[in-house]
Amino acid sequence: MKKKTLRILPLGGLGEVGRNMMVYEYNDSYMIVDTGLMFPENDMLGVDYIIPDFEYLKSRADKIKGIVITHGHEDHIGAVHHLLKEIQAPIYATPLTRGLLEVKLARRGGIKDADLRTVQAGETVHIGPFQVEFFHVAHSIPDAVGLGIQTPAGLVVHTGDFKFDQTPVDNWPTDVAKLGEFSQRGVMALLSDSTNAVDSGWTPSERVVDQAFEKVFNDAEGRIIVASFASLISRMQQVANAAQAHGRKMAFFGTSMVDNAKMAQELGYLNIPDDVLVNSDEALKLPDNEVVLMCTGSQGEPRSIMGRLAMGTNRRFDIKPKDTVVLSSQAIPGNEEAVYRTINKLFKRGANVIYEGLAPVHVSGHPAQEELKLLLNLVRPKYFIPIHGEIRHLRQHAKLAAQVGVPTENIAVIENGQIMEFENGEMQFAERIPISYVFVDGSGVGDVGPEVMHEREDLAQDGVLAVHLVLNKYSQRLIAPPAVISRGFILDSEVGEMLEEVVILVSQAMDEKPANIHRAVIKTVRTYLYGKTRRSPHILVTTSEI
Repeated sequence: MKKKTLRILPLGGLGEVGRNMMVYEYNDSYMIVDTGLMFPENDMLGVDYIIPDFEYLKSRADKIKGIVITHGHEDHIGAVHHLLKEIQAPIYATPLTRGLLEVKLARRGGIKDADLRTVQAGETVHIGPFQVEFFHVAHSIPDAVGLGIQTPAGLVVHTGDFKFDQTPVDNWPTDVAKLGEFSQRGVMALLSDSTNAVDSGWTPSERVVDQAFEKVFNDAEGRIIVASFASLISRMQQVANAAQAHGRKMAFFGTSMVDNAKMAQELGYLNIPDDVLVNSDEALKLPDNEVVLMCTGSQGEPRSIMGRLAMGTNRRFDIKPKDTVVLSSQAIPGNEEAVYRTINKLFKRGANVIYEGLAPVHVSGHPAQEELKLLLNLVRPKYFIPIHGEIRHLRQHAKLAAQVGVPTENIAVIENGQIMEFENGEMQFAERIPISYVFVDGSGVGDVGPEVMHEREDLAQDGVLAVHLVLNKYSQRLIAPPAVISRGFILDSEVGEMLEEVVILVSQAMDEKPANIHRAVIKTVRTYLYGKTRRSPHILVTTSEI
């Protein structure tokens, strides 16, 4: 019997929250699902964001038949412009997701290279050997879909991000009937969102946020400033509804939020009456109790509008004492410190800050434990692979699957790079390929590696001390006393005498004509400084020859 082998490879999103990317392979044909980014952790100094490692795909670029995007959040589309620099393949997305892609690619200069194709929930598309059925799922953004991927090896259900919200803002709940239909046909494998697998019960409906906004708008004396993700179209609609109900005008701030809101209005996913929406200049002239401003920066990003407001460096407007600031999002794992720092600074500047810990101004778009069990019971897969989450989320999701009857030997908790094979309907572990973090730092992509990050940590921890030597080109003897400066080491008022001693010690070390000047100077300086301060600054030695 001819082998029918499906291979599934996660390039991101397993063992972490963000940079979601999955590759499906059959008979040397490939299909990609999502290509997202991840926010850096606190110790990843200077890094803007992290994207999947495309190395595995580069040599297979001509065999990639299509890229499917499940929805428009950054952790699923944020790296698409980077991917398109390596791979040219059709991109399939629902109308709103396509609109968000177009806005992103236009800003990044990649729209001319993109072959974007619109699909609707309920449609079936053939992508190489894959027959992909798009089914609607409720999430915190409209137009999200899960995938039923029919392959010659069997049927795979890939949920994307979802939850079982019976009263979603767009009145379009998850397509339970389609999930039941998949079950009737026989699901070989289920790959399901694990982000909230450690949370018991059910995730509350998005409608809870309406009630929270009602109280915020009733209590606010001055301006209301709402910070959210630029792609969170549902939240824009909820803020607009509250503004209209309370007689306030509404304006958007931040390039990405303005562009996304305009696109969503044009496509009919965002409905704001003309007498409610005003431009930013007009909004800033209105009485404080008649306006609501919506902007980016709910994660405390320093260069976002909310980040600049917290620091007092925003050019257009500043925080006023009676402002009510609403952070309508959940802190992404790793971002908690930045978010709470922003909250504290906003309080110091006189704002009344309302965030998830105080009121339900944000509701997760991911399923809690009872919803995950419901999905497993609806789909009844033969094999189960938890996706989208840290290891603790994946492990807990695996336990839930076992509780509802999936045999433990049919559950695979894997991480990025681990290939799973389904040969004639039977699952097995295949090879594991190396997967690296690809850091995006300014305009650089992948040019900051572990060594550079380690150096940044050293510099941040104990500072730097630089020693410059002017040498005779032929004798390699000092022509002048060493020049020594320090940054981030200790206070200037305390460093003077110490640096004078460093000059003397370096001069003495050079008198001994060391074979390796740099190594000798570093050893001399490091030994002395550690003995005096118990600190080990990064020591940089440079030379000039005359």
